[in-house]
Amino acid sequence: MNSISTFLADAVAFIWGPPLLILLLGGGLFLLVYSRFLPFRYLRHAVNILRGKYDDPNDPGEISHFQALSGALAATIGMGNISGVALAIAAGGPGAMFWMWMSAFVGMATKYFTCTLAVQFRGKDSEGELQGGPMYVIREALGKKWMPLAIFFCVAGFFGATPVFQTNQMVAVFKNVVLTPIGIESSFVVNLSIGIVIAALVAIVILGGIKRIGNVASKLVPFMVILFVLSVLSIMITNPSEIIPSFLFIIEDAFTAKAVLGGAVGAVIVEGAKRAAFSNEAGIGMAPLMHGAAKTKEPVREGLVAMLGPTIDTIIICTMTGICILITGVWNSGEADGIVMTASAFEVGLPGVGPIVLMICVMVFAITTIFGLAYYGQKCLSFIIGARFGKYFYYWYIALVLVGSVASLTDVVNLVFVAYGLMAFPTMISTVILAPKVMQATKKYFSEVYKS
Repeated sequence: MNSISTFLADAVAFIWGPPLLILLLGGGLFLLVYSRFLPFRYLRHAVNILRGKYDDPNDPGEISHFQALSGALAATIGMGNISGVALAIAAGGPGAMFWMWMSAFVGMATKYFTCTLAVQFRGKDSEGELQGGPMYVIREALGKKWMPLAIFFCVAGFFGATPVFQTNQMVAVFKNVVLTPIGIESSFVVNLSIGIVIAALVAIVILGGIKRIGNVASKLVPFMVILFVLSVLSIMITNPSEIIPSFLFIIEDAFTAKAVLGGAVGAVIVEGAKRAAFSNEAGIGMAPLMHGAAKTKEPVREGLVAMLGPTIDTIIICTMTGICILITGVWNSGEADGIVMTASAFEVGLPGVGPIVLMICVMVFAITTIFGLAYYGQKCLSFIIGARFGKYFYYWYIALVLVGSVASLTDVVNLVFVAYGLMAFPTMISTVILAPKVMQATKKYFSEVYKS
């Protein structure tokens, strides 16, 4: 087991090196400039699309724009926003938050391009159903000679779409908030028992397919975002004098890295970019799998809706978590478990009720992420072995929920980072190559929308 842990740690360090950061951040910056900062110019129009102003039930696809964004957010707003942010601050210092923000800004452009392409170049699976995602974009737009890149994405996606991390943290917070206070000690049996309950809930939803996942996500996602934001705002209101210094500390540490890494600014940037990718997954390629199922004839519309994701996910939710950890002073406690650190912040900020509120948020965040990732993994496997057999992925996935309840957190996180890093290469390479196609569609779309 030690050799596996070492291998995964070394793999993360190798994959998340300069080439991938240049591809994600540099590629995203290129797309932002190439689009003439379009993600920031049409936010109002994007919100109108999300509200259903342009919905047509006769359009091709399976779910509405709102359900597509909710489903994508369900898969991204999860433990990366709560536990992941805490881990980023613990490993890279408060300055890592700043680089998460920068990654989110360029990530808006990346989401716009990747999700526009997901609808623009939808293809049919082995059963004739219309599908979207990086593998279909590569196959339909770049041709058969690029198929190895599409297969590579799906193999990495199969391993990246795992519920192990979310399950692991759900078990941790439930034990920390509920079981430990009443004297029930942690054990393999206790962990597995919680895992069985989670697996049962997951099975009920994901075996109903994308429509049930979309319906559940569209109901739970708004609830969990509002509850979490209100909770952190309450903590901020009770500590008003710490708010501005915390933001200034984040900016200062982003360029000095003195808080944790002793001046290694490059390491802070890596930590921030890595955690941002884990949080909003811009450029990784998973969100296009969900947005590719949207009911629309206009690829640009779905791209505009998708670009709202990093704003909600990273700029709002991750910032809330980070500020909560900073203003309560628990960030330098030496705690290595992200969810325990965040729970400590909620206990300090909202004595008595804080950990309970966090547990509710964590349970909803994590379970909706598990729903979304199940759909992503199933689509990746279906592309490789056919839709008929790919459906059996759900049973494998439910078994992984049980594994997650008793697995090692470090190894789990590193495995996901490896898979996410590998997925980014085919996604970003194909997106940069096909960027002119997106801009052609963009100019055509807005000339028609605003021609009157």
